[in-house]
Amino acid sequence: MRKLIVDKKFDDKNVSDFLYYNFNGLTKNTLYKAFRKKDIRINDVKIAQDKTVNLGDEVTVYIVDNLLFKTIDIEKIYEDENILVVNKPNNLEVLGNNSLTNNLSKEYTFISPCHRLDRNTKGLILFAKNEVSLNILLNKFKNHEIEKHYLAKIYGIPKIKTQKLIAYLFKDNKKSLVYISDTLKKGYVKIETSYTVIEKNEKENYSLLDIQLHTGKTHQIRAHLAHIGFPIIGDGKYGINEINKKFRCTTQELYSYSLKFNFKTDSGILNYLNGTVIKLSR
Repeated sequence: MRKLIVDKKFDDKNVSDFLYYNFNGLTKNTLYKAFRKKDIRINDVKIAQDKTVNLGDEVTVYIVDNLLFKTIDIEKIYEDENILVVNKPNNLEVLGNNSLTNNLSKEYTFISPCHRLDRNTKGLILFAKNEVSLNILLNKFKNHEIEKHYLAKIYGIPKIKTQKLIAYLFKDNKKSLVYISDTLKKGYVKIETSYTVIEKNEKENYSLLDIQLHTGKTHQIRAHLAHIGFPIIGDGKYGINEINKKFRCTTQELYSYSLKFNFKTDSGILNYLNGTVIKLSR
């Protein structure tokens, strides 16, 4: 049995969409059987068919876990006594129900992510294996002493090969969207994103960019690149549907592929990591 609370994202949406989002192994057949058996409840009221849920509703699911969750094979890239770096797969949250962290916690007594990736962004995630390491790493991220690089496949070819972009971002929590402005407006925060063109295909009109984040805001890379006219291929939120269909791509072509420890101050038990680069092959 599992209990979930409906958040803003699923306010006034049907309960099936809410359940499919939270349980990656749930099939239509299993859900329809649960409705028939009245194994789904909203605010402790049994329902026999799809219903609308609202913010704050409690949804109870009487389905065994092996029908709710897929088995997740997590690739470990680097590990020592203090940290763990894994390759996060697509369609998996870093935190939450059946998340990357939740799965790793079955193996580790202490495991905590030091940064986030969007659900559909693949790549490297750094975890701390103890509280001392966690506090150090959170501070290093805050002071920009850990360098993160991403690869992004974009539609179009920038005329400027290397550039640092500066703009302003507003997060709309109700719509789960962010908006970018070239000028500062009320409610907007400054963002900085650098890119370098490392490959280009003029025939197909696409490029591969190395992206470095100087600020780490929600959807920053995806929205910032779309704002300057170079959407990430496969991005269903900030991209272009016709382009995504042309490339037969349903998931954003963006992944975190490099972490570099550039410690400028004492790092305690993690001093040995200074200068270390952890990379995924392209």
